Amino acid sequence: MNLGWFSIVRLGTVQMAIGAIVVLMTSTLNRLMIVELAMPAVLPGFLVALHYGIQITRPNWGFHSDTGGRRATWVIGGMAILGSGAFLAALAIPVLETNFTEGLLISVVAYALIGLGVGASGTSLLALLATLTAPRRRAAAATITWLMMIAGIALTAGASGAMLDPYSHALLLKVVGFVVLIAFVLTVIAIFGIEKQPLETEDTETMSFAEGIKEIWAESGARNFSIFVFLSMTAYFMQELILEPYAGLVFGFTPGDSTSLSGAQNGGVFLGMISVGILCTGLNLGSLRSWVVAGCTGSALSLTFIAALGLGGTATQLYIAVVSLGFFNGMFAVGAIGSMMSLAGEGRSDREGTRVGIWGAAQAIAAGFGGLVGAAMVDILRIALKEEAAAYGTVFLLEAALFIVSSTLALRIISTRPVSAGLVPGE
Repeated sequence: MNLGWFSIVRLGTVQMAIGAIVVLMTSTLNRLMIVELAMPAVLPGFLVALHYGIQITRPNWGFHSDTGGRRATWVIGGMAILGSGAFLAALAIPVLETNFTEGLLISVVAYALIGLGVGASGTSLLALLATLTAPRRRAAAATITWLMMIAGIALTAGASGAMLDPYSHALLLKVVGFVVLIAFVLTVIAIFGIEKQPLETEDTETMSFAEGIKEIWAESGARNFSIFVFLSMTAYFMQELILEPYAGLVFGFTPGDSTSLSGAQNGGVFLGMISVGILCTGLNLGSLRSWVVAGCTGSALSLTFIAALGLGGTATQLYIAVVSLGFFNGMFAVGAIGSMMSLAGEGRSDREGTRVGIWGAAQAIAAGFGGLVGAAMVDILRIALKEEAAAYGTVFLLEAALFIVSSTLALRIISTRPVSAGLVPGE
């Protein structure tokens, strides 16, 4: 069975629901802890890092979705865990205000559940897409699902912000509870009936998780792609915590200006994703590998430009460079995700979930590692170099170098096969 476009959009709704819940944790609750509760930024930073770290369990979820017969069950179960963790995290906010130790304990449990939920639902969802999407539609499927995730993040951030004014703890619980409920209902509706029949798996009763991981890791393609994912995603996330401070310290941006800059970057990501979806799938231009390499190379050039602007650039030039970075990041992301879905089906059959899980774990570790390393290096270099622009510029150049290394690796491990175009009538 190959998924039609409507079914791909339905599965994109699940990704949108995941993004809607996660943004509440990484944005809204982050702000509440720092501003309303006047707590150090390291606290929400630790909790977000915990949620990434827990996702090292993704290979386990992928393996179980491979051998469990139906992936939809794991998607729905993971969303239930994610929603429970999100509501528990919101419950921890008023507790933190009155009893820090108890509130912190609740928060740790909550963010651990969030990590588990994202791992279980997200990994199984991508494995389902990789299993049921025709090769020629995978780049478009990647574009659709990620654009819908961005839409879920943007809509939830905007709507929840408006609904939380004027703020109260009771209102927070109502808003989070509403988002969680809607996300879960949408997931159940979207996933219902997608799998017409259970997966037919081999060695379900005899193969252990450890044996399954060892088997996939022995595949050179899966192993090399894991290294590519880690390197490229480390580069991707290194600027996440330092770009806005760079704009403020070096270019004098106000908090509102830097927020606008971040929005412009996300707009660039959106355009990059759409462009690859149209050019690669709609017009059959280039292979997934060519778009991954172009995205990595363009990201490296944009970061080099951003670093150079610290020596005397203008705010307008910084906006242009940041939008360019977002555009090439989006191009790289869609190409990489499409490549992942193609590679997931190569090698031993019925192991798409395990492969996606391994790559998802590499991405999650890189997200936490990249952000932490980028911020720590800036702190060290600001002391050593005693110059804001030089400190931030050095980290941006290191990030650019990682993107170049990633593009070189992509040339070796990603296929040059073009993606055939075609919206086939009636499918």
